[in-house]
Amino acid sequence: MKPEPVKPASWTYAEQFVAEDDVLAAARGRAEEVGVTAIGSGVGAALRFLASVLEARAVVEIGTGTGVSGLWLLRGMRGDGVLTTVDIEAEHQRLARQSFTEAGIATQRARTISGAALDVLPRLTDGHYDLVFCDGDKREYAAYLAEALRLLRPGGVVAFDNALWHDRVADPAQRDEDTVAIRDLGREVAAHEGLVPMLLPVGDGLLVAKKEWSPDAD
Repeated sequence: MKPEPVKPASWTYAEQFVAEDDVLAAARGRAEEVGVTAIGSGVGAALRFLASVLEARAVVEIGTGTGVSGLWLLRGMRGDGVLTTVDIEAEHQRLARQSFTEAGIATQRARTISGAALDVLPRLTDGHYDLVFCDGDKREYAAYLAEALRLLRPGGVVAFDNALWHDRVADPAQRDEDTVAIRDLGREVAAHEGLVPMLLPVGDGLLVAKKEWSPDAD
């Protein structure tokens, strides 16, 4: 027997299972003011969980926004962990730093870099990161994956937001550029022999994949 689809009430219950505090609410309010679409609380809880399970010390985030996703990530990371977050909008990063300050996060734990992701990522250290979270230009997702595979240590995880893209990815009739890019990314991740993939139906979809350990690793 096929399982029944999750009903809207259950999906909402799951999304709100881990509640957000006033600091996250304030960061979310700033996002609305400047027209940024912040991740939902379900995606945030998943990111915090991943960062915690990985005992993440070094995380890369593509798409700082006003700090909503960064707050979730930092709360899951080790106390000495550093978040490197990249965004092309310097003003958004200023608002994110305000959110981090309100949360009591030490300034040295959040490194904000203003610039285009594909200009910044090549300057970061190979094999140094535990988690890479991608929430930038959907048409660049395949390029982000290539960079993430270089940046991640074996056993690290890459995560992509909007993996369902407002129900468009599952509909083959939808052929706009963003939808096709996300659909192609999913196929690439699912077929990649060096990744263990999973598509989580939280928020607007969260595609996650673990970078496998090399067979000849000690």
